Amino acid sequence: MKKERLTIEDRILIEELLRQNYKLKDIARVIEVYPSTISREVKFRRIGNLNLKICDKTNRFPFVCYNCSKKVHCNKRKYYYNYKQAQKDYENKLKYSRIGIDMSIDEVEYWNDYFKDKIKDKNQPILHIFKNIENEFPKSIQSFYKYVHKGYFSSIHDEMLARSFSYKPRNKKETIKTITKDNIIKKGRRMTDFEEYIKNNPNANIVEMDTVIGKFEDVKCIMTLYFRNSKLMLMFLIKKYKPSEITKVFNGLRKSLGDDLYKKLFEVILTDNGWEFSKPEEIEFNHETGEKLINVFYTEPYSSWQKGGIERNHEFIRYIIPKGISFDNLTKKNIIDMMNNINNVQRNSLDYQTPYQLFTKKYGKDISTKFHLKETKKDEINLSYKLLNK
Repeated sequence: MKKERLTIEDRILIEELLRQNYKLKDIARVIEVYPSTISREVKFRRIGNLNLKICDKTNRFPFVCYNCSKKVHCNKRKYYYNYKQAQKDYENKLKYSRIGIDMSIDEVEYWNDYFKDKIKDKNQPILHIFKNIENEFPKSIQSFYKYVHKGYFSSIHDEMLARSFSYKPRNKKETIKTITKDNIIKKGRRMTDFEEYIKNNPNANIVEMDTVIGKFEDVKCIMTLYFRNSKLMLMFLIKKYKPSEITKVFNGLRKSLGDDLYKKLFEVILTDNGWEFSKPEEIEFNHETGEKLINVFYTEPYSSWQKGGIERNHEFIRYIIPKGISFDNLTKKNIIDMMNNINNVQRNSLDYQTPYQLFTKKYGKDISTKFHLKETKKDEINLSYKLLNK
């Protein structure tokens, strides 16, 4: 079944495939739309210098100049397709196409005078008025309230409409549940406790923990674990805001590593106040023996800089998946591919070694394999959206 509308993910693919000189029918097949949809999208949402003379070649597909052999020396108008600009144009048209009033100026003026007489001058109830004009007024009573609220009738405003003014609904903001400042689970796990622990155990292995969100309404998110000593980042696809998902990840790690290695690698976990991290005791203890294996600490609210390493490392994820793109279609393979490409990027701060090299040198290849880590050749590193389509 063909799609009705293109998404931002589709537009990213269109730009990539145009750059690679794909044919129209091949792009349409990949995105699962009609060729005419791709043709219209590129032609009407391309960008170019409008002051120059038009090149005849841009009047037919691909409508852009990415692969033109004369591009460098051409002095005609050059066109390009940019997925961000195309998505912005689409959203603006979608928004403003729904704004306006389906009445002529004469109709607005007539009904403005009519309602002024009935409401402002005679203070008649709205329902009473509408009962008398139900076959004449071209809109519903709901549309009337909307038009008044938007100011289309110059002589009437919200305060004149008792119910509209008194019972106007408030905008509700969706809130994300977090661990409150005075929550009992923070006892012994605050930032001051973390600093004291590190002071007494200066060689402790510190791992920062966080999650990365795609769209607000997504079911899935990416959980990340960042080793400060090597800048290596582990990644896991989990269900969003669920403490049980974090527990499941750590139970899998402990089962794979054994208690001793688990304790060594994850001695200190530093995370934020997200609700998914609200069950620290589930990952700290061996519940069969009662032994405490690792220690979880929390940063202060709105202090992401206290775990700045993982925050900066998340930028690599955004190279591959820009903000605003859903994570719900990602697979475990996608996450592993992303993780290995990110961990094989050379870092200036590591003297141009990669996090993978440093981590494997410190802990051995067997542990790297347990984490699904592998080496990727330097010239094969891919931090583009195409990585997810392999």
